[in-house]
Amino acid sequence: MSFLEPAFMQRALIAAVLVGMTAPAIGIFLVQRRLALMGDGIGHVALTGVALGFLLGTAPVVTAVVLALIGAVAIELLRQRGKTSGDVALALLFYGGIAGGVLLIGLAPGASNASLISYLFGSIASVDRADLIITALLCGGVLGVVTLYRRELFAVCHDEEVARVAGLPVRALNLVIAATAAVTVTVAMRVVGLLLVSALMVVPVATAQLWSRSFTRTMLLSIVVGVTVSVGGLVTAFYVDVAPGATIVLCAIALFVVSFVATTVRSAAAR
Repeated sequence: MSFLEPAFMQRALIAAVLVGMTAPAIGIFLVQRRLALMGDGIGHVALTGVALGFLLGTAPVVTAVVLALIGAVAIELLRQRGKTSGDVALALLFYGGIAGGVLLIGLAPGASNASLISYLFGSIASVDRADLIITALLCGGVLGVVTLYRRELFAVCHDEEVARVAGLPVRALNLVIAATAAVTVTVAMRVVGLLLVSALMVVPVATAQLWSRSFTRTMLLSIVVGVTVSVGGLVTAFYVDVAPGATIVLCAIALFVVSFVATTVRSAAAR
């Protein structure tokens, strides 16, 4: 049976392509700022949002987006004001988010820790038409922001002081990065899960950096890698009958390892 025959796989494929494009597109700015683990931190805050959705009886995705946005912006403001360093800010996201999620899910009537599994590790096969529409809108918004403000965002990530001297609104642009990262995390949680989403934001970028030194080319190549591993992992998971989220991440890591070996051999041969 072809993997495109079931309707749920058609929706899953579209979702995988959308997330595969979006995650590396914003992840490259996090890597540039040396905040590669920020996606993990935001994912933990989104976990609290998911649990809050169960508690309130509302759509978990909506509350996850709201909580992730609030958490990401709050931490960015703390970092900018110098009240806490970047690693401490991320620690607050990690520990506070996971603790809040576990606490709230325990208070939610009829819910248990098992209710969070699909959000922690992804459940792309359960994406319905409404989820797909929300995913498309949010991914389109993130990609639109990245396309419009790519140069400004790069300038801020490369050197904040130079960007400030050049007259760029550094604080606002940093908040844009934090907000788009938060949206990306919550969108990707149905595909690879909150615990693995950071890998899809970082590993394709790391792979692209092995082959390209230009920022624009690295971004485009990382998007190609993101889409490739997302689709490849989904198809592999369908035929082998394993977890799609974990398979996508392992495909991304495998491609990075192959690229690392290939570029190392190429550099050694060129000497």
